[in-house]
Amino acid sequence: MFETLRARLFARAAPRPEEAKASRTAPLIAMQAQGRAVWSPRDAASLAREGYMKNAVVYRAVTMIAESAASVPFLAYQAAAEKPDHPLLALFADPNRRQSGTAFFETLYANLLTAGNAYAELVMLGGQPAELHALRPDRVKVVPGADGWPEAFDYTVGGATVRFHDPGAGGIAPVLQLRLHHPLDDHYGFAPIEAAAMALDIHNAAGAWNKALLDNSARPSGALVYRGEGGATLSAEQFERLKAELETNYTGSVKAGRPLLLEGGLDWTSMALTPRDMDFLEAKNGAAREIALAFGIPPMLLGIPGDNTYSNYAEANRVFWRQTVLPLVGRTAAAMATWLGPAYGGAVRLTYDGDAVDALAAERESLWRRLEAASFLTRDEKREAVGYGPDGESEAKAGSASWTS
Repeated sequence: MFETLRARLFARAAPRPEEAKASRTAPLIAMQAQGRAVWSPRDAASLAREGYMKNAVVYRAVTMIAESAASVPFLAYQAAAEKPDHPLLALFADPNRRQSGTAFFETLYANLLTAGNAYAELVMLGGQPAELHALRPDRVKVVPGADGWPEAFDYTVGGATVRFHDPGAGGIAPVLQLRLHHPLDDHYGFAPIEAAAMALDIHNAAGAWNKALLDNSARPSGALVYRGEGGATLSAEQFERLKAELETNYTGSVKAGRPLLLEGGLDWTSMALTPRDMDFLEAKNGAAREIALAFGIPPMLLGIPGDNTYSNYAEANRVFWRQTVLPLVGRTAAAMATWLGPAYGGAVRLTYDGDAVDALAAERESLWRRLEAASFLTRDEKREAVGYGPDGESEAKAGSASWTS
């Protein structure tokens, strides 16, 4: 017994495995569907059909944001130096043979806003990025690995599937996923259309009701009541004749508004609520405002009446650019730099050129005036405050003054 106890006390401890950084919650995520495609909890194709393709407010909101964001040019930096001739900017300007840079990023932003997810495929040639392609979100499925994070993406078309594998540390992933925050999903984003789903249904239902009203406006919304003596009712022949007469003479948009000619004993009783009773227009405009709110667009810019949040159109447009467009461009630039940076040495920082946005010209002029009046700042400090590097004049003057003294 003593020898056994002694062996336990003085036994050499087993070598500890090499430590690796990993989330303690990742295995719980991985247990759900390791190695299998995780399907999106909502149908991205249905969101696109019911929202973008059938609703004018959603279409305009998505198009407005995507076109505005795609028009903002990128700036590339290595350390503190701007690199206007960086090859990554050339790739963004000409991503593939079928799309210009503006068209590629417009597609990418539109996919992100419509489905909550956007995917970009990278094509390498000679060890360097050669092409970028935007993938349809409804065709891409995430494949989680043992650590819970995506290890591959499945792209399915017509029953055929291509799997893009993550090369791991040190490699460049063939697919980049951009996603909007989803509080209840680990792999997919949350589309603005989903947040405004109820408002979208109301707006679409209002349009359908209006269309049906035009198609059937001559069909009375009420009841024909026969008030015969002694409780008498219409015979089967009389009923069929009355029904045929209504179908022939009072149905269709051409016959809209034609008055009913009622015979003895027949009385018209209206049973429908008028658009005024239903507050029809206000309900539709309220739904449109809610859709615009979900996308981050001031309703004034979409021509939706009843919104007086901003004093004028220019102010609403500045808010749109500052709070919606530029944050979207900024997060995309950061994701692209992280994704493609290793192909260019890893020391690439991407940002956007806010000076190229005409809608913010008034803000720039105001800033420049304030800086010009700031006598306590040097010329180079003023340039740095607006995002420009030193021009060398201050250093030259300082060097000249030192040499003279």
